[in-house]
Amino acid sequence: MCWNTLLLLLLCYDAQAAVSHRWSRAMLFPAAHRPKRSSSMPLNPVLQSSLEEVELLYEFLLAELDISPDLKISIKDEELSSLRKASDFRTICNDVIPKRIPDIRRLSASLSSHPGILKKEDFERTALTLAYTAYRTALSQGHQKDIWAQSLLSLFQALRHDLMRSSGPRVSP
Repeated sequence: MCWNTLLLLLLCYDAQAAVSHRWSRAMLFPAAHRPKRSSSMPLNPVLQSSLEEVELLYEFLLAELDISPDLKISIKDEELSSLRKASDFRTICNDVIPKRIPDIRRLSASLSSHPGILKKEDFERTALTLAYTAYRTALSQGHQKDIWAQSLLSLFQALRHDLMRSSGPRVSP
């Protein structure tokens, strides 16, 4: 009887650990996993799946971006804006990444306690959130600038920490 109880507890513990780990990964960017009904947004959109797409993302960020008063991001360059990946870029920037300080702070806190290395889509979204936060920091003044700068710093530290972990020595079994 005692062994049966112990086995049942171990099984429940393993099940809880597996479920909570799976859900904690999805919670870095919950909007990516819950698209709005009125949106044609794909589930969990990703920009980078090849080196060419990484370079294209770099071009998007170097191109002049327009951020409207309602915080919608668009690419001013018509040629770049007409590309299919530009649509994914707009979707991620407008529907997935956080744009309010409380949401960015929640993301920073989640990143600081995130086990292991970020998945490439989470890294990509964090880098885009960092770019957005840098833009907002540059536009802000006074106390607001300090708040945005603090968020910028915590996102930078999270990305740097992830890069350091991913480039660290590999342990072979």
